[in-house]
Amino acid sequence: MEVILMERVAKLGQMGEVVRVKDGFARNFLLPTGKALRATEANRKKFESQRAQLEARNLELKAEAAKIAEKLDGQSFVVVRQAGESGQLYGSVSTRDIAETVTAGGFSVGRNQVIIYTPIKNLGLHKVPLHLHAEVDCSVTINVARSADEAERQAKGESLSVVEETTMADLGLEVGAALEEGNGSLGDR
Repeated sequence: MEVILMERVAKLGQMGEVVRVKDGFARNFLLPTGKALRATEANRKKFESQRAQLEARNLELKAEAAKIAEKLDGQSFVVVRQAGESGQLYGSVSTRDIAETVTAGGFSVGRNQVIIYTPIKNLGLHKVPLHLHAEVDCSVTINVARSADEAERQAKGESLSVVEETTMADLGLEVGAALEEGNGSLGDR
C-alpha cells in the first residue's frame, strides 16, 4: 500500500514522502496513529494544502522535545524492586515502570518513548535511551535497588550484589578438616 507520511518515521522516510509499506503496517500502525494517509489523489492535494501547517507544528514539537531532553539528559531515577541475594530481580523492570518513574520525577514521558534493548533483570545502574521526538533522543540512568538506602549506596559506586563462590580448593579444605576431626574416613560416618 502506498502512503503519504505526515511526519518523520524512523527507517521509513521524511514528512511528505510517498512510500510503499505492507498493508498490515499501514492499517494497524501508520493510519490509526495519524502518521500517514493513503496515497490517493485527494489526500495528496489535502497534504499539499496543509504542508506548511504540519511543518510548523513539527518544528514546535521538536523544539519542545529538545527543551525536555536538555533537562532530562543524564538524570538518574530510582526504581525499587525485590531481588534475590545475587542481585537477580523477581521479575523485570519494564518500559511502563520506567515511564511512570520518569513521569513521577516531573517529566512527561510515555512508555512508547522508552527504549529497552535487553530486559532489566538485575540490580544496578542501567542507562536507558528515551525517544522524545522523531529527531530528539536523550538517555537517563535507572538505578534499580531493593531500597532507597541501597540506591544511594549504589549511586556512589558501591557494588551490592554479593556472590559467594566456592572453589574446589575450598571444598578440599572442608573435606580435609572433616577427616581430621573424625579421625577417619568419610565412609565411617
